[in-house]
Amino acid sequence: MSLKFFDKLSQNLIELLDDKDDYNVIIEVENKEKSFMAHSNVLKYRSSYFRKELENIQPNKNNIKTIIKSSISAQIFDVILKYIYGGIVNLKNVETRFIYDLMLIANELEFEELTTKLETLLIETKASWLKTHFSFIYHSIFINNNFKNLEKFCNDIIVKYPNLIFENSDFTSLPESALISILKRDDLQIEEIKIWDYIIKWGISQNPTLPKNLVEWNKENFLTLKTTLQQCLPYIRYFHIPSNDILDKIRPFKKILDKQLWEDLTQYLISPDRPVNSIILPARSVLILELPTRDKEPFSTIITNEHIAEISSWIDRKSSTYSLSDIPYEFQLILRGSINGFAPQTFWDTCHGHSRTVVVMKVKGTDEIFGGYNPLAWNANLNVNTWVQTNDSFIFSLKNDNIENSILSRVKESETAFMNMGKVSQQSWGPAFGEDFGMHSYSSNFTLDNSCGCRNYGHYENPIKKTPNIYLFSIVDYEVFKVIKKII
Repeated sequence: MSLKFFDKLSQNLIELLDDKDDYNVIIEVENKEKSFMAHSNVLKYRSSYFRKELENIQPNKNNIKTIIKSSISAQIFDVILKYIYGGIVNLKNVETRFIYDLMLIANELEFEELTTKLETLLIETKASWLKTHFSFIYHSIFINNNFKNLEKFCNDIIVKYPNLIFENSDFTSLPESALISILKRDDLQIEEIKIWDYIIKWGISQNPTLPKNLVEWNKENFLTLKTTLQQCLPYIRYFHIPSNDILDKIRPFKKILDKQLWEDLTQYLISPDRPVNSIILPARSVLILELPTRDKEPFSTIITNEHIAEISSWIDRKSSTYSLSDIPYEFQLILRGSINGFAPQTFWDTCHGHSRTVVVMKVKGTDEIFGGYNPLAWNANLNVNTWVQTNDSFIFSLKNDNIENSILSRVKESETAFMNMGKVSQQSWGPAFGEDFGMHSYSSNFTLDNSCGCRNYGHYENPIKKTPNIYLFSIVDYEVFKVIKKII
């Protein structure tokens, strides 16, 4: 029989950390702006990473070793140290992004127990946040191969909704290991020839010096692409691709295939019953998708499907509005003020990295609906306010029971289409489209003061509120949607 007193042990070790008695290690974090004191014996026996680090560092004249981890924030490292000394991780009142970043740092510092615990916590309790930030999550977990549960979580979503990755603007920056993990799936719900097209697109993007026109390619160019895709090509289900697609799409790139495979493919086109030497992978299985359960919350508290059809037609520059049955986009909610809060900083924390977004808001007291479309990604990591150029953004007001007609206003001064706010400005500014439409709050709450506004400054073609020239208001709610192409 053994008696265990871990709580008291943890408390004493935390006291040792706080008192800094006999410390002999300094860890500098946050670009060397913050530092922590620690004890080498504790670090070495709690972390193989710190054991290796300390072995390679020479002490100063006071016998103190300094470890520099500039990329780690002081807030995260404070949690890490309390875990090292006391086995305690306090996640009360922290944002989900903090938990995710903590998991990445725990993995970097080789705390396997903590990494696994945080990974499980995110999957079991923060699935909605993971889905909202899907592209960012998927790219970052493949920097190394230690997040197998998150990898499976993401791939289980991708097989049903492959456009989340394949049609994302940053698809070509996907790590090879991530791409292969998708290709291995037998239940990937997409036509095989489309997979081929995406693989070719990815491979070419890794070699920007390849000629743009395929007719200009020489033997070395094809060899370059073949070398790039050598780990991906074995997972294509060639023998389940329609013959016309093989001739139209694969034959132009036959030089990147093994000679035997191409011979077998051509034979298969002529005489499919004859045996071949190449391995024939099974066709990908078609999932029977269950109809989604109806949510208690509406998809939007501000706009309707008719509004989505109208905004979708503006995105595609259609002269007429899409019918409700032909809307080519899904509007995926990523932020709702009444759920996530109305602080300007929340917008930047949530929408950072998201492209093709629609912002809509309802004006307090009038029920007017204003909004804007940004085809590019919001960037919350800047230190200064920065204008971004695009020809495809627009702002708008929408008709409803009180407003007779919608107003569309496309960007006129493309070099000032929208602004990514610097870190200081994010405390009071949300999205800003030129100087004609934006969300602002002196009190850091868009519902508490009349400083959101529509202005007629000429950055966009038409004012979305015709009178007066400057119209300031507060809101009752606002939402941000990510616009995703539907899978046909």
